[in-house]
Amino acid sequence: MKPLWVYIVRCADHSYYTGHTDDLDRRIAQHENGDIPSCYTFKRRPVTLVFSQPFVTREEALSAEQQIKGWSRKKKEAMMRGDWEEVSRLARSTARREAQDPSAGSDPSKNSGPSTSSG
Repeated sequence: MKPLWVYIVRCADHSYYTGHTDDLDRRIAQHENGDIPSCYTFKRRPVTLVFSQPFVTREEALSAEQQIKGWSRKKKEAMMRGDWEEVSRLARSTARREAQDPSAGSDPSKNSGPSTSSG
């Protein structure tokens, strides 16, 4: 069975774009070539693939994509480095802030640019 992929590309403006696909090479080429003018990355090329992870089902890939989209830039970068201790520390830090101020988790400035689905 062909894997589904969650991926992150870094754009020329240093923002990140997170998506999922069933053909990673084709999808990255689409971002690089600007094949989809309505895509977030179109005006932010060139892009560089900085993270990818295979999944067995589209549901798993979509769930992981949505989870990553909700993460801060620092947390995404820790994951990309494979620094799971830092990812965990950042998760605890976020949970503590949200417990003190429930509106803290809804701050869109914590994200590093739009992260939209792609297939």
